[in-house]
Amino acid sequence: MDTVRVSMPFDRPTHSEPRNCIPLSVPELQGNEWKYIKECLDTGWVSSVGPFVERFERELAAYVGGKYAVAVINGTAGLHTALKVIGLQANEEVLVSNLTFVAPINAISYCGAYPVLMDADPETWQMDVEKVAQFLAEECKMRSGECYNKRTKRRVRAILPVHLLGLACEIDRIVKLARRYRLSIVEDAAEAMGVTYRGQHVGTFGDIGVCSFNGNKILTTGGGGMLITNNRAHADYARYLTTQAKDDPLEYMHKEIGYNYRLSNIQAAMGVAQLEQIDGFIAKKRVIAKSYETAFRGLKKIILMPSPAHTQPTYWLYTVLLDGRVALGERKKVIKTLHEKGVGARPLWHTIHDLPPYRNCQSFQVEHSVSLYERGVSLPCSVGLEKNDLERCIAVVRESLPG
Repeated sequence: MDTVRVSMPFDRPTHSEPRNCIPLSVPELQGNEWKYIKECLDTGWVSSVGPFVERFERELAAYVGGKYAVAVINGTAGLHTALKVIGLQANEEVLVSNLTFVAPINAISYCGAYPVLMDADPETWQMDVEKVAQFLAEECKMRSGECYNKRTKRRVRAILPVHLLGLACEIDRIVKLARRYRLSIVEDAAEAMGVTYRGQHVGTFGDIGVCSFNGNKILTTGGGGMLITNNRAHADYARYLTTQAKDDPLEYMHKEIGYNYRLSNIQAAMGVAQLEQIDGFIAKKRVIAKSYETAFRGLKKIILMPSPAHTQPTYWLYTVLLDGRVALGERKKVIKTLHEKGVGARPLWHTIHDLPPYRNCQSFQVEHSVSLYERGVSLPCSVGLEKNDLERCIAVVRESLPG
């Protein structure tokens, strides 16, 4: 079958953009996607059981260097499952990034637990490890081998760092803190497929890592996610929970609450085809990032995307900061202008501590994540972005900068 490049308007921030707008991040489907999906249709393996599910789990685990992988319907389901697997209980707490998409915080809430929101480092834009250490040392106490928040009296069960934008947290330091305070770690690697830190793929440092394959990710299955772990018991329990906790499938015996979270064979087939192309996808992302860096270096009105120490980034969404004197209203105006000129751009996520569902949650010395949200602009960086469109994006950004 001939391969066809398919572009869909995933992740556009508004419905008012011109039809010729360069989208932020769309999938690249030029490999065996059609062939493998047709195989599913021809054989009738279209649901959550089938050879491509097992193959995708096996091959993705091998790619990132994990022992076990469990495919799920999306990254949020993966985070929810991971938190259940580590034993998170209602009324316990999880330290989590304040600057992030809302999914990990929602997953904590699904468990009846509470997020404690941690600030972002102004240099790396990732979870501020110094503040995590300070919070655990000053705001918590150990009792009978368990960590408790002095203010809320609740047990702190885990740390959930988010590797943002195709970069990486200082995950080795976070692991050391977690071990010192006897906390579990669930890594949100939804935006970090292919990112390595000190030569190791992120998502493989903690107890469980979670990937996402949404339509705007480097590797996509349209929707979908994956749990990665080196713990066989964790993998078995995750698989059990995500298949409705079936103890006796023939007699429909279920001894605990489970979830219908498994990935379909059709989506897994697409994932296998995408994984075959992942190295090329990452190489193109790095070329795009380098082009933006070269074009914007020296501009006083723009701060380039960081490349944190010991990290091999994939630059999932290439993002810049506007000058520190720029106010939120001016940043909004810049993005509106970019849209009007045909360049799909979006801000960083609204900080969690200011979202209505989470305003009453504890946050710790939040400052830098607010500034990053107010000044951040993510630019088009699809794997299939053509050179002339990239040059157009660069030119339009230059034209649109505030006075």
